[in-house]
Amino acid sequence: MSVFFFVRRSAAVTVSALVCSLGFWPHLVCAQTLQELVITGNALSKAQNALNVTSLSGIALAEQGQSSLGETLNNLPGVSSTYFGPNASRPIVRGMDGDRIRVLSNSGASMDVSSLSYDHAVPMDVLSTERIEVLKGPAALQYGGSAMGGVVNVMDNRVPKQALEGVLGKAQLQGASGNHERSAGALLETGQGVWVMHADAFDRSTRDVQVPQKMPCTRPGSLAVSYRICNSASVSQGGALGGSLFFDQGFVGLSLNTYQSHYGTVAEDTVTIGMRSERLAMEGEWRPHSAWFQTVHWQASQSNYKHTEFDAGQAGTVFASAGQDLRIQGQHQRMAWGQSVWEGLWGLQMEAGHFSAEGAEAFAPFSQSKFKALFVIEDVTLGNLGMNWGLRKEDVTVASLGNPDPHLMRFEKGERQFAPQNFASAATWNVSSQWRLSGNLAHTERAPKDYELFANGPHIATAAWERGNSQLSLEKANSLDFSIDWQEGPHQLKWTAFQSVFSNYIGLLASTVLEEGLPVQIYQGVRAKFYGMESSGQWRLVQAERTLDLALKADAVRAQNLTTGEALPRISPLRVGASLIHAAGPWRGRFGFDWHAAQNRVPVGSVATDAYTLWSGSVNYKQKLNASTLNWFARLENASNQWAYSASSILTSTAPGKSPLPGRSLKLGVLAAF
Repeated sequence: MSVFFFVRRSAAVTVSALVCSLGFWPHLVCAQTLQELVITGNALSKAQNALNVTSLSGIALAEQGQSSLGETLNNLPGVSSTYFGPNASRPIVRGMDGDRIRVLSNSGASMDVSSLSYDHAVPMDVLSTERIEVLKGPAALQYGGSAMGGVVNVMDNRVPKQALEGVLGKAQLQGASGNHERSAGALLETGQGVWVMHADAFDRSTRDVQVPQKMPCTRPGSLAVSYRICNSASVSQGGALGGSLFFDQGFVGLSLNTYQSHYGTVAEDTVTIGMRSERLAMEGEWRPHSAWFQTVHWQASQSNYKHTEFDAGQAGTVFASAGQDLRIQGQHQRMAWGQSVWEGLWGLQMEAGHFSAEGAEAFAPFSQSKFKALFVIEDVTLGNLGMNWGLRKEDVTVASLGNPDPHLMRFEKGERQFAPQNFASAATWNVSSQWRLSGNLAHTERAPKDYELFANGPHIATAAWERGNSQLSLEKANSLDFSIDWQEGPHQLKWTAFQSVFSNYIGLLASTVLEEGLPVQIYQGVRAKFYGMESSGQWRLVQAERTLDLALKADAVRAQNLTTGEALPRISPLRVGASLIHAAGPWRGRFGFDWHAAQNRVPVGSVATDAYTLWSGSVNYKQKLNASTLNWFARLENASNQWAYSASSILTSTAPGKSPLPGRSLKLGVLAAF
């Protein structure tokens, strides 16, 4: 079993990780204290731009980390999960999922097929992750129309960005009772002179997940009935090598990482997925002594992804994706015009990818997708008022190549070109030292994906025959949100209301047609509306040698198909959470609950879900040993062993009874830095 190391590369990282490790509510405090760390949403190093960024790192990420990215972020305000069992889930931000959420690796493209189907996992593991950021607002324009719902940036230090003398690292080992998890990882960095080298590895294994009630299982070699979700086990490994060369005006670096996993899909008792992903990334920064630019940053990557779906051990459909991406962006020098100060970021982005699906369940054709984009983000400060605006112009080409298999001649061949244009603006007013008001306004456009245009085949994950529409036009939305922030000492509060209105929302809608015994679902453009709110707060109840805090959070989103008047599917209901956090010396403890309301606002064909409450608690102890630090932690999930189903999971409707939420589980682990 390997060991996980990660280096704290600057004073800002050290201070922020320490605050998070104190055990305060990570959804609130880490988001506030990590503003110095934000790269995705704070490219101009301005606090105003980070208002719609929340982060997980340090001990908070170690405690809350799960096998999938969606479940790791599921408790953040405004973020839910697609939950295709414990092994495959993507984040849902403000009710939007799929290709409206851009999942990035170190701000670069992640060339996988996780948005194509709910049973396809994101090829990333939190054991090798330094920090995860969730971004909403104008800064998302850096990443394109696929970020109209938000950006999730999974960040590591595989390309070192700070010079280092000596050796630093961190180690993590953990296990859990509910799924018999046994996991660890390893990261080590060493530097001398102008060189810094990086190496990491991780290993995770789980068995079938424990639940409160007995469930049937037809998998050979398994009990016919047990307190486990059938076919929910997984194994995954990965690692990376990287290095950077530093010079007076910047750095240039390279990394090669690999990820592989084999996991059960839970919708079918005998179907598993074997996945492998490789990514070569290059990154650099130049800080010229120029009157025009402060920094010029560039990054490029080459990715290769493949997974095979096995039924009872027999190889079936093979999905593959390969592509390249390039981003170059320059931050110009600060400029003073009268009483205002301007800072800006100008950039170029290009991506090209090739997708293929071979086998009986190839519901999408071979395809090629390309896009190039120019973007600009400008920030102006005028006293207590900060304003931010961004523009992005794209050129997108999507081509269907059909399928070389002569038995799969059902796919339409063709090519479509699109020219999405995006605009966003934001304003922040520091009313006083305690109060801050902010608002965001955006017009976003997204080009349809290859499968939305050209799909035509059976898709087991949705229990339907999916059919694309090659005549689809751009998806378009106008969005608005408004936030109030208050902070006085340890007391804090943030409340946000948001709304997105789509003049053309591309949805997979039911029809009355059957194809090979499956109901046909067709991608169509409809009018739609998303609206809701997010809030979080913390109140210091006891201030002494020991402290006691009350942390509160709530979020709600509603989404409606304005064309038919029905609710849109897979929308998380009202959620309310409360926690008590106690701190005494090196000890920190937290105990609280998350209540999920019943979700009865569902379209025809979807299943309503009952209300439920999940109790959880954690304890961590920080131990110093000479130059090393050990963070011991224990976390109890679903303490009352509640039986529940997720309203945002497609399996709740397509495979009723197959995917309850996990039952009671105790996680134990240690995070060691030296």
